[in-house]
Amino acid sequence: MKLTKKGQPVTLPGTQPAVGDMAPDFSLADINDKKHSVTDFLGKPTILSIIPDIDTRVCAIQTKRFNMEASRLKDINFATISDNTKEEQAAWCGQEGVDMLMLHDPENTLNENYHLLINETKHYARVIFVLDKNGVIQYREIVPEISQEPDYAKALAAAKKLR
Repeated sequence: MKLTKKGQPVTLPGTQPAVGDMAPDFSLADINDKKHSVTDFLGKPTILSIIPDIDTRVCAIQTKRFNMEASRLKDINFATISDNTKEEQAAWCGQEGVDMLMLHDPENTLNENYHLLINETKHYARVIFVLDKNGVIQYREIVPEISQEPDYAKALAAAKKLR
């Protein structure tokens, strides 16, 4: 899949999970070292927000937006995934006053089943998945220009419809 970063072409190799697919499982730790997998999110709609780097402006905006929504929408699971280290995520959350589920993946293990690692940057693409209560992907946005924000309204509407 072809994407751009600040107008420059980048490549997202492989086949990414699509709407209608069961979300591939993963095992990623939060900033308290508790492991999480897709099965932990079953029973409620879930928004998985995958970002390239928490220490960049657009990723910070995206994470703060979903943190705000998570504080209001208790019947939807929210998780942000990046390939930052636990320490980077914890420092950012402390600095920004964000208290939401952050999953770190510095070894890029999510890429094994999701294929979201961009060749040129060695960071994840900007992606939103909305899973239903059974873990089936009901909405997917792979943002074509990595430096742009996702469509929050569409992702939130998709999740709310699944409640």
